[in-house]
Amino acid sequence: MKPRYRLFRRRQSVYYAFDNRTRRFASLKTKDLEEAQRLIAALNEAGRQAALNLSLARVYLRHSDPLVSTRTWQHVLEEILQLKSGPTQARWKTASKDAHFDPIRSRLLIETHAEHFLEVLKQGTVSTNSFLRKLHNFALDMSWLPAPVIPRRQWPPIVYKEKRAITATEHAAILAAETNPERKVFYQLCWHLGASQGDLALLRGEDIDWENHTLSFFRKKTGVPVLIHLGRDAGSLLKDLPSEGPLFPYLSRVRPGDRATEFRQRCQQLKIHGVTLHSYRYAWAERAKTCGYPERFAQEALGHNSKAVHRAYAKRALVKIPALDEYEQAHARKAHQD
Repeated sequence: MKPRYRLFRRRQSVYYAFDNRTRRFASLKTKDLEEAQRLIAALNEAGRQAALNLSLARVYLRHSDPLVSTRTWQHVLEEILQLKSGPTQARWKTASKDAHFDPIRSRLLIETHAEHFLEVLKQGTVSTNSFLRKLHNFALDMSWLPAPVIPRRQWPPIVYKEKRAITATEHAAILAAETNPERKVFYQLCWHLGASQGDLALLRGEDIDWENHTLSFFRKKTGVPVLIHLGRDAGSLLKDLPSEGPLFPYLSRVRPGDRATEFRQRCQQLKIHGVTLHSYRYAWAERAKTCGYPERFAQEALGHNSKAVHRAYAKRALVKIPALDEYEQAHARKAHQD
């Protein structure tokens, strides 16, 4: 093996070690030739010993895992994609195209150091941080890594952008500017029902029980059933939509990202900043809290796993959730009387 370091001297000055791999010089801080030769020999020996240790580790690991010397992080990504399905697989496909993963795609797992991950995290986004953690944990769980690249407690924290609710004034401005009838009704129902854009866009006429004046569906993200009593405003909006098939024929076919882009473009036109379609859920929750809407009803309406849900399942019944606008009107009347 060719020595990594060689001795170099500049103009009768101190001796330097020249790294044949990085093409950089490092001062040995000595003018004594014999001392400089000993230092160079020590550097080369240390390099050979590290290479020998890695070679030995590969030999031992290869007996338990034949692919240990060829498995890269791109291989891990591909294995995860094969195991996922539906929306989760779609999210992983998007994440796998993240350019911030490029520096480690072709890097062998057993040759990955913390510095490699930290560089990716430094240049990446919140999504990069989140998916790199999952990628790392998957490799650990599969015993493809002999030890964590970064200890669990040393990972940089995931810091999400601050999210806020859309205000009634902003919602009114968006409705006034929206010229597409389907999107306009969609935003109105987001305000009244607090449903996520994915759940709302996939609603069908068959999901509405006009006899009991209720709307029922399963949350796409969690599979939790939701049963909401329709208020007067939401009911009047739904009556004008198809009684069979998708309530939103166009919006049900486009990608969630396209619906979000259309909403963002409308907000940019109106100089509204800091909100997304998900902000309607925050707004619904804030309105519920303000008017004294029971917390267990709010949790059920938003589709989260909660104590109210577990109690309802224990009794083999679904909670029928009152309409939020009726609570708001009763709250306003009470405040007026006081």
